[in-house]
Amino acid sequence: MLVALTVAIGAAALALAAWCGHAAWRDQPTKDWHFIGMAVVTVLVLAQLVIGLVQLGRGEEPEQGTVIFVAYLLGAFAAVPAAGMLSLTERTKWGSVTVAAGAVVLAVLEVRLYDIWGSGA
Repeated sequence: MLVALTVAIGAAALALAAWCGHAAWRDQPTKDWHFIGMAVVTVLVLAQLVIGLVQLGRGEEPEQGTVIFVAYLLGAFAAVPAAGMLSLTERTKWGSVTVAAGAVVLAVLEVRLYDIWGSGA
């Protein structure tokens, strides 16, 4: 795994969480700009998914097992889009809270992915 990409995704996810959390604090639903931010984070995670699968295809193995690694990769890929879809059904500040929570979950998943792959690799 690329450590720099994992760190970038974690930082972008936390920035998205802060941004949507601020919107929720101001009693605002998610807006178009938030969805653009979600798209940027999702593209980064898509790149990570592709890189992870390519590395597995080349024969590299995660320290803690391939199945759990792929499961976490897919979960990371789904976290923000799922939160974004839920925020569309809840057009109040709680939609923004949902996206903020999904972004925090993504940041935690990134730490776990780093650990699963093997911090020294």
